[in-house]
Amino acid sequence: MPTLDTDRTDPGYRDWLKEAVRKVQADANRSADTHLLRFPLPEAWGIDLYLKDESTHPTGSLKHRLARSLFLYGLCNGWIRPDRPVIEASSGSTAVSEAYFAKLIGVPFIAVMPRTTSAEKGRLIEFHGGRCHFVDDPRTMYEESAALAAATGGHYMDQFTYAERATDWRGNNNIAESIYRQLELERYPEPAWIVATAGTGGTSATLARYVHYMQYDTLICVADPENSCFYEGWTTGDPDVTTDRSSRIEGIGRPRMEPSFVPGAVDRMMKVPDAASVATVRALEDAIGRRAGGSTGTGLWSALKIVSEMVAAGRTGSVVTLLCDPGDRYLDKYYSDDWLAAQNLDITPYRTALDTLFRTGEWVGQDSVPPA
Repeated sequence: MPTLDTDRTDPGYRDWLKEAVRKVQADANRSADTHLLRFPLPEAWGIDLYLKDESTHPTGSLKHRLARSLFLYGLCNGWIRPDRPVIEASSGSTAVSEAYFAKLIGVPFIAVMPRTTSAEKGRLIEFHGGRCHFVDDPRTMYEESAALAAATGGHYMDQFTYAERATDWRGNNNIAESIYRQLELERYPEPAWIVATAGTGGTSATLARYVHYMQYDTLICVADPENSCFYEGWTTGDPDVTTDRSSRIEGIGRPRMEPSFVPGAVDRMMKVPDAASVATVRALEDAIGRRAGGSTGTGLWSALKIVSEMVAAGRTGSVVTLLCDPGDRYLDKYYSDDWLAAQNLDITPYRTALDTLFRTGEWVGQDSVPPA
């Protein structure tokens, strides 16, 4: 935490704090809810698949909700101070959203990011007035962020620790409450499954806790990309599992079990090959005319696998997953055949599997992750 050299009783600081909180709350008040999009499936299946389109937030991603919650949490705890920088370890989207809120309340912002982060995310951070601080090894982001906060007297936001506690999971218009409200008039208003992906783990924790709190029968699945340890940690029960590789699917996948990931709240996890994630976002564009980031593909691949299991079992119902951010941030990655070739990723078998699913209802997807 930064040194609190501002007198908490100082009228100037209290006025600044009240105004900062008002500005952040006003952002939520003037923002409409995000859409719940239908993904087209054969009517005969009796299954409805939805994508909660978080790309329509002012900063274009699911992380806008998280950043707003983190800023309110930090302000109300007295951690964010006038004229002192906010620092965050992020692979991009959280930093874009936090840069927006930092500018809104008038404090500097520094994003500590892997050097491989997409150039477009860096541009967006700088557009919102933030500064990018790159590291070569993603595993050093945490220590580098803490060191920058200590050196500048700023506040290390630490989304990976505070994501699960900064959001009110009981309601207060969180993403879970929004999903259920938007499903009220649908033919299956209580989804059989909600599928999320994990970067901090905060979204899956919010969804699962809300479901349990409201006593719904919905099950929560978390889809994990290659080079991430959440799946291994969940299946083995080992909280200390790590990986020495960084995720190619920006925004999700971590080299350690993050404090905000709550494995006991999750009902199922799937490991998704990166090529499957890319194939799925391209299939999504074909299906609804929208480009999305790779994390959306990871979750949608898993949601479609669940749909195929429901078809095979003769079950009807609804499934919800997330459209996390727009694909225009990744034109040089997931929509680039040159990038795929450089990464040695072949999406053809996965596109074939999806085409077969849409045509026949049968799952022939390759679910095993290739060896490193």
